Order: sequence, then C-alpha cells, then structure tokens
Amino acid sequence: MKNRQYSVKVLETSIENDDEFIDFMQKYHLLFKDHLVLITGKMSERSETYLKEAGYHYLNNVTLPTGRTKKALEEEFEIREKKPSQAMQETLKESLRKEMEAEKDLLREALQSAKVDVAILQQELHALHKKLDRKLTVLDTMVRSGREINIDGDLLLLNRVNSGASIYTSGNLIITQMVEGALRCDGQFMMVMVSPKANIVFNGVEVDNALLKDTLNRIELIENEIHITPVIKKEINWEQS
Repeated sequence: MKNRQYSVKVLETSIENDDEFIDFMQKYHLLFKDHLVLITGKMSERSETYLKEAGYHYLNNVTLPTGRTKKALEEEFEIREKKPSQAMQETLKESLRKEMEAEKDLLREALQSAKVDVAILQQELHALHKKLDRKLTVLDTMVRSGREINIDGDLLLLNRVNSGASIYTSGNLIITQMVEGALRCDGQFMMVMVSPKANIVFNGVEVDNALLKDTLNRIELIENEIHITPVIKKEINWEQS
C-alpha cells in the first residue's frame, strides 16, 4: 500500500446570494484558485455551474477533519506557558507607551529635516496610541517556519516572521522586524516591513509587495482601496535595548 499526505488550503463559505458569491470568487480568483472551496448550506445550480466552469475544486456540506502537527502543538503550548500575567501585560504596555514617547521626538526631528508637517505625525501617533489601548497581545519571539499564530484582537510583535510562518489577527497588526512569511489581518490597519518573500492579505485583499517601501509601512483599507504610507524615511527599531 502506498500513501501520500497533503496539506490543503480550504476556503469555507456559504452562499446567501448567487451574484455576490460569484462576484467575490471572480474578484479573488488568483487568491483562491488553488484552494478547496467548501460550501456550507444550500448551493444553487447557478453557483455550482460557475465553480465548475471556473475550474474550482469544491465540496458541499462536507465536514473536513482539522489537526495540527506535533511541532505546532508544542510551540502553542510554549507560547501559552510564556504568556505574561496581567501585571506583566500592563508593565509591557506601559513600557511600550514610554518607547512611543521617545519615538515621537525622533520622528519629529526626521520630519522637520524632510520639511514634512509635524501635525501629520502627531495625528498618526495619537491614532496609533488609541488603537493600542484596545485588546492587545504583545509577543517578543521569532515566528519560525511552520508556526501559525491566531490572535483575536490587536497584535504587537517585537520580532521577525520567517518564511513559511503565518499570522492571523482579527484586529490591527504591528510587526517591528522583517516579515518573510504570510500575514492575514482583518483590522483597520497594519504596520509592517516586508521582504519580497512575504504574502500579505489585508481584509481579504492581497497586497502587492512592489507597493511597499523598504521601511515600516502603514497599510489601510479605505473605501475598498488599499492605501500604503511609509511611516518614516528611515527604519525604526522599537526593540528595547
């Protein structure tokens, strides 16, 4: 007997409106063309015909098994064991706020030398500060190849993301070091510095790496359009010394 084991990417969705479903699949065809499309609930003949003609592989009302590798389970256990206490989280947040205050002075000097309006920076920092007052997870660990991190809320990662690793956040995402893996963010904004190896999907839209500068970038989705703004001309290092 010969066996093979496959890792399959699955898009699980339901169809409430044929037009909306077909428009969505057409818009993101390049993103999901190699996925297995799992339809939950009723599927009309029209939607089924579209999936066949578009070359998608699909299943309807099938429960797929899910699992994680031993390595992933061990890494998750390690993260949980190292999760800081409430007091430690408050200390980290306070330390972060102090670091942000110090960065304000550096950013003001850089913008003044570049003849950029300081008021724009102050508005940006104020908005960022308000975001960090929400439910925030702070991690200071390298995300190695094969690791998957799922965060419900905002994430501040003070380390790099290697190729083959992936991160998903339902809230905002800030990564202060180089990203070479896959990011999925459904928040209001991202702040990342990426290499050509990275795969960035923001609110369901894949971001073209060619649009990102070799520095910290702010990525926002405004009226269904991606807006990308370099935070500063030079690289910013938020790690504590």
